[in-house]
Amino acid sequence: MNCEVALILDRKYEQLQQMSDDPMNQVSQVFEKSLQYVKRFSRYKNPDAVRQVREILSRYQLAEFELCVLGNLCPETVEEAIAMVPSIKTRGRMHDDDQIEKMLTDLSLIKKFE
Repeated sequence: MNCEVALILDRKYEQLQQMSDDPMNQVSQVFEKSLQYVKRFSRYKNPDAVRQVREILSRYQLAEFELCVLGNLCPETVEEAIAMVPSIKTRGRMHDDDQIEKMLTDLSLIKKFE
C-alpha cells in the first residue's frame, strides 16, 4: 500500500540524510519524487494505523493486489469496493456483502481515530 511504501521510503530518507556528508549518498530526484507521491496519496499516516489496516485486510484472505487497492482507495460502500475490486465477490471466496461491510467499517474506524 502507498502508506507502507511511504514509511519505508521515509526511513531510508532519514538514513540517507544522516550520511549526507558523503557525496555518494545523495538522494536522487526519482527517490524524492517517489517519496512525495506516496506521502500525498497515503490514506494513513500513523505507523500503527498502517499496521492495523494491513492486519484487518489480511484477515479476509485477500490477494495482495486486492489488499493494496482497498487500502489505497478506501472505498466507503460495499458497491464501491466491489466496483474497484470485482474479484472480492467471486464465487467460493466467502465474501458476502456483510463481511465486506464489516471490513470497510473497520477501516473507516482506523481512519477516524488516526
